[in-house]
Amino acid sequence: MTMKKVFITLLTCVAAFQLVAADAKLDWKTDLPKAQQQAKKENKLILLDFTGSDWCGWCIKLHHDTFSKQEWADYAKKNLVLVEVDFPHSKEQSEALKSANEALQKKYKIDGFPTIIVLNADGNVVWKNEGYLSGGPKAMIDEIEKAKKKA
Repeated sequence: MTMKKVFITLLTCVAAFQLVAADAKLDWKTDLPKAQQQAKKENKLILLDFTGSDWCGWCIKLHHDTFSKQEWADYAKKNLVLVEVDFPHSKEQSEALKSANEALQKKYKIDGFPTIIVLNADGNVVWKNEGYLSGGPKAMIDEIEKAKKKA
């Protein structure tokens, strides 16, 4: 293997690790009532990510382009309680979690994935985005900040 190939491989591994590391630092919850308690206690908004994490191409792209970035991780830790509402095809979930996710899907009238909903600590919707939001962390943060000012 040439030195150039070794360098490119090493660079690729470091970049992949950084993507995983940023996402791994985030504490995605699956229990909305507990998330609401935390949001009230910490004076934060709640972000619900309705996703098909293992099959939805746009969901995977959103996680790659936005949620895995350090800029997003830094913002989310300070401002949000994150809740993943997942509808996977092959990932195991308990029946209780499946039922809870289906109830949230029905309550918020989710027709497609990804859908992002931001709630205040009382559970009121302050922003909803259906589909992929391009522009990475900055675009998502800007939309949430605009919604926060209106709420």
